[in-house]
Amino acid sequence: MRKQGMFLAIAFFAGVATVSFTGCSSNGEKPVSSDADQQKDKNGDDSKEESKGTEEENKEEDQQEEKELTPGASDREESGTETEPIALEKRVSVHDPSIVKDKDTYYVFGSHIAAAKSTDLLNWAYIANGYTSVGNPLYGKLQKNLKGSFKWAGDHDSDCKTGFAVWAPDVFWNPDYVNEDGSKGAYMLYYCTSSTAIRSCIGYAISQEIEGPYTYVDTIIYSGFTKEEAYDRDSKINKCYENTNIPKLIEEGKLDGINDDWFRGVTEYNNSYAPNAIDPEIFYDTEGKMWMVYGSWSGGIYVLEMNKETGEAIYPGKSEKTEDFRIVDSYFGTRIAGGYTASGEGPYIIYDKETDYFYLYVTYEYLDAFSGYNMRLFRSKTPQGPYLDSKGNNAALPGNIGHNDYGIKVMGNYTFSAFEEKAMGGYRSCGHNSALLDEDGSRYLFYHTRFEKNPNPHEVRVHQQFMNSQDWPVTAVFENRGDKISETGYKKESIVGDYEFVNHGIQCDREKMIEVQNISLKEDGTISGDVEGTWAEADDSYQAEFTIGEEKYYGVFFRQHDESEEAKYVMTFTAIGNNKTIWGVKK
Repeated sequence: MRKQGMFLAIAFFAGVATVSFTGCSSNGEKPVSSDADQQKDKNGDDSKEESKGTEEENKEEDQQEEKELTPGASDREESGTETEPIALEKRVSVHDPSIVKDKDTYYVFGSHIAAAKSTDLLNWAYIANGYTSVGNPLYGKLQKNLKGSFKWAGDHDSDCKTGFAVWAPDVFWNPDYVNEDGSKGAYMLYYCTSSTAIRSCIGYAISQEIEGPYTYVDTIIYSGFTKEEAYDRDSKINKCYENTNIPKLIEEGKLDGINDDWFRGVTEYNNSYAPNAIDPEIFYDTEGKMWMVYGSWSGGIYVLEMNKETGEAIYPGKSEKTEDFRIVDSYFGTRIAGGYTASGEGPYIIYDKETDYFYLYVTYEYLDAFSGYNMRLFRSKTPQGPYLDSKGNNAALPGNIGHNDYGIKVMGNYTFSAFEEKAMGGYRSCGHNSALLDEDGSRYLFYHTRFEKNPNPHEVRVHQQFMNSQDWPVTAVFENRGDKISETGYKKESIVGDYEFVNHGIQCDREKMIEVQNISLKEDGTISGDVEGTWAEADDSYQAEFTIGEEKYYGVFFRQHDESEEAKYVMTFTAIGNNKTIWGVKK
C-alpha cells in the first residue's frame, strides 16, 4: 500500500476538540498498449519486490498509530496554479469508446464502426463513422472482409435484419504478432458481431496502420449455439455448435469435448452459465502474457489467455470450478464477474504498476437513458481474479442474486449548477468505459454519456483520475480541460467553504437524476449541512479523507475548470468509500 503522508483530522467528542494526524495508506515509431508498457517497466525492474499478502493484510497496513499535532495547513505552497483551459471545439459520438494512444495522438474506437482521434483529449475528429459497405475506412469491403464472422452473426440477420451489427472493438499495437511474411508487429483490432442477445462471435483483424484498413484473420469465440439444429427468429443460420470452431478445436485436441453446461436441452443455449461473446478487450499481465476479457450479461464476464504471436485464444481445454464462485470453462475461459444473466457488460481491465493491481471496470444495466446504466469497479492481484470491490465482494456472483451492492459505483445520473445553462443538462447513463495510464503517469477514464434534457444523443467524455490512499482510482468531477493537480495539496482557505454535494450511492438510478445536496467544509474539520461529518487533507499532498455518518471515504482535492460556459476554476473533491463515490464542488 502506498503511503501518502499524514492526514489532518479534527473530531469532537463530548464537546472537546481533538486534533490528530492519521497515516494513509511509448517510445519509438509504433505504440504498445498502455498495459504492455507497464509490464515492460515492471519486468525490467529487478528491485521491485513481489506483492505479498492478502486483502486483509493490506488493510492492516492502513491502520497507523495516531499522533496529536497542531493544525497548520494554511501555509503550504500550492503547485497547481490556474492555466488557460483547453478550448472546446468539437464533440463526437462514439458508443463504447475504447482508448489507444499512438505517438502523440489518442484514438477511441467504438460500436457501429465509429472511431475518432484527438491530441488534447477534449476535441475529437472522426476517422470512421458508420457501416459503409465498400471503402469502409476500417474494414475496406466490410461484408466481404468480415464474412468469416458474418456467417455466424451480424449481417442482416435476426435482430439486425435491416443492417449490420459490428460492436465494441479494441485496438492496440502488438509487437509480437507474426505477419504472413515473417515480419513482426501489427495493429490488432478485436471486434464482435451479433444477431441476438446471445448469438454472437468475436473475431480479429490486423493492419500496419492504426487507422486501417484492417484485414480479417479469424473468429475465435462463438456464443448462442445449441446441441442440435435450431434457428432464431428471422434467421436462416443453423445454431448447432457444429457450425462454430468447436469441432475443429476438439479434433486438434485443444478441447476435451463438448460441455453439457453450455446447453439447456438440445435446442437452447444455457446463457445463465455461458457468456455472450461480445465486448472484447486485450490487456497484458506482469509477465508479458496477453489476455482477453469479454462478455455481456448472460453467463458473465470471462477472461482468456491469448497467443501473442498469432492472436488466437489459448483455450483452457478442461472445465473446473473454484471455491470463490469463479468457473473455468474449457472453451470460454475463466468467469471473473457476473453470471446467472445478471447485468454487466463492456468489461475493461487495466494494470497499474504503481499499485500492482489489475482494475476491472464493468457497466451494469441496459444502455438507454432511462435504465440506470452505470460503471462499477473491482481489482485483483492476478488477471484471472478473484476481482474484489472495496467491501471485499467478489465480482463473480455466487448465484442468481441482486448485485447493486457489488462493485464500486463510479458515477450515476448527475448534475451540478455548472450544467444549468447547458442545452443538454447533466449526464445520465454514463458507461461502457475504457481507461488509460499515460506515459507521464496521468490517468484518464473514457466513457460515453447520454444527457438529462435530451436523452437520445450520446457523446464521448474524458475525466482525469487519481489514485487514493487505498489504491483505488477516483474520478474527477468534471471532464478533462488540462488542469494539473497540486502535488503538495491545497491551502486550508482554498478548501473551506460551501459545496454542492453528490453521493452516487450504490443504487441503480433508472430515469432519476441524483439529488444535489448542500454542505459546508468548516475550518475546524467538520462537515455541516445536508450531511454531517468530518474532513481532512494530508499534510503534504492532495489526498483527502471524509467521514459521513459511519462511512469513511478516501479521495483527493482537485481544483479544476468546471463545465459551465465560463469554465470557472473551482475546488472539487472526489472520494470512494463502502462502494460509493462522493463528489463535491465548491460554490
